[in-house]
Amino acid sequence: MPILNVKVSAKKSPELVAKIVAHLTDITSRILKKKREVTAIAIDFVEPDAWCVGGQLLSDIGGNSFYFDIKITDETNTKDEKAQYIQEAFEGFDRILGNLNEESYVHIEDVRAASYGFGGKTQEYRYHH
Repeated sequence: MPILNVKVSAKKSPELVAKIVAHLTDITSRILKKKREVTAIAIDFVEPDAWCVGGQLLSDIGGNSFYFDIKITDETNTKDEKAQYIQEAFEGFDRILGNLNEESYVHIEDVRAASYGFGGKTQEYRYHH
């Protein structure tokens, strides 16, 4: 666990997918201390002519953008860890995509342990067993 839902303003390629997965898996395990083997990542690619910032298409203004949300069990990470995670996520996507628009977002969602799980078991169940 966790699950990351990623949107990237770029054309899909195996190389780009591999770079994004490597970056997100690294920072998720290193900073948030989540297990690599249960980290799931789903990536959607959005053409720059279908991504707007400030009412303008990225294809018109140039640059790239990303958005992702990550669901983690509530109370498992500090504010400082989350701040570092958001900063390193942005820096990594800037290296990967280049010319990154500042309006690129990370949403860390703290989910209650009794309402979140995988493999048919909640995180609350896993904590107690």
